[in-house]
Amino acid sequence: MSKLRLGIVGNGYLGGIIAKAWRDGLLPEYELVGIAGRTREKTDVIAKENGCRSCADIDELLELKPDYIAEAASVESVRDMAVKVLEKGIGLIVLSIGAFADSAFYETVRQTAANHHAKVYIASGAVGGFDVLRTLSLMGESVSGIETRKGPSSLMGTPLFKEHLMTDQEDTMVFEGNAKEAIGLLPTRVNVAVAASLATTGPEKTRVNIYSVPGMVGDDHKITAETEGVKAVVDIYSSTSAIAGWSVVAVLQNIVSPIVF
Repeated sequence: MSKLRLGIVGNGYLGGIIAKAWRDGLLPEYELVGIAGRTREKTDVIAKENGCRSCADIDELLELKPDYIAEAASVESVRDMAVKVLEKGIGLIVLSIGAFADSAFYETVRQTAANHHAKVYIASGAVGGFDVLRTLSLMGESVSGIETRKGPSSLMGTPLFKEHLMTDQEDTMVFEGNAKEAIGLLPTRVNVAVAASLATTGPEKTRVNIYSVPGMVGDDHKITAETEGVKAVVDIYSSTSAIAGWSVVAVLQNIVSPIVF
């Protein structure tokens, strides 16, 4: 039986996790054919480690005719490549879910996938519980929200950062709004909020609160969804982004598994 051809977009830490999982034999049903990234030198290194093609961009990667492409790059990367990938009937695993906060783009991607008999697989990233959140949202009108707590240093370089956060002694709420507004301010930091919103009430209806917590290392995401008679709470803390890369590996395993979790 021939193996499925896999390409990776993203040559950083998370892309490296996916590639190493393949190299270590955790994805035996796949052949890793190529990796694309913004920095050619980094792409060359990771491609050499895994014995696959180093690609300058998505077009070169698509020339290798992959069956699936795993994205571990950025929201911008998803926006640039999703339609192009799906038009070729290639399955796309998306980690930078923040791209789908744009409802028009989400609909374009959904329709393109349907028209070309392709699928988009949303990786859970740093959260989980999508099954119960989605089930709850199907039961009737529901409300949803996510509370994110993180250390002040992780907010540096964003519009939410203020110098006083570094010396505050108490938790400070630095953002209150919906998931679509959050991704507008923090395009690389709130994929979790968008993922949770897509599984529940949508980016414009899912409320988001972000807190700066003195001395905190890592992120804590508490997702709440509620409908009549049922309330679900998913709370996940992580001090490393590695869980996001491994969530893509889990999706790739599920794609080929006769039993899907």
